[in-house]
Amino acid sequence: QVQLVESGGGLVQAGGSLRLSCAVSGRTFDSYAMGWFRQPPGKEREFVAGISASGRSTYYGDSVKGRFIISRDNEKSTAFLQMNSLKPEDTGVYYCAAEGRRSYSGRMDYWGKGTLVTVSS
Repeated sequence: QVQLVESGGGLVQAGGSLRLSCAVSGRTFDSYAMGWFRQPPGKEREFVAGISASGRSTYYGDSVKGRFIISRDNEKSTAFLQMNSLKPEDTGVYYCAAEGRRSYSGRMDYWGKGTLVTVSS
């Protein structure tokens, strides 16, 4: 069973930065594509960023392109989301997810419990 634990959320002012981490245990991390999703208050969950198992391919939602960076450290079994130039509309619960494929397709198999990010104006 794959377990994912997010950390790094919190309260930040608009224009600031946060770095989220997702520690993965239970299986061979470098065989899983990873993704970050978020759920703003009162809205549906949405795609933020994805990364292939090797880390060579990355994908971003339109609203975060140029501001967020997804990365991974396969030796530490951890995925990251660097969030810069944060806006109040980035507020939400951020979820880390793993896909049992090397290429990212968005069909996630495992999910973390989420970490709250609040961006104040």
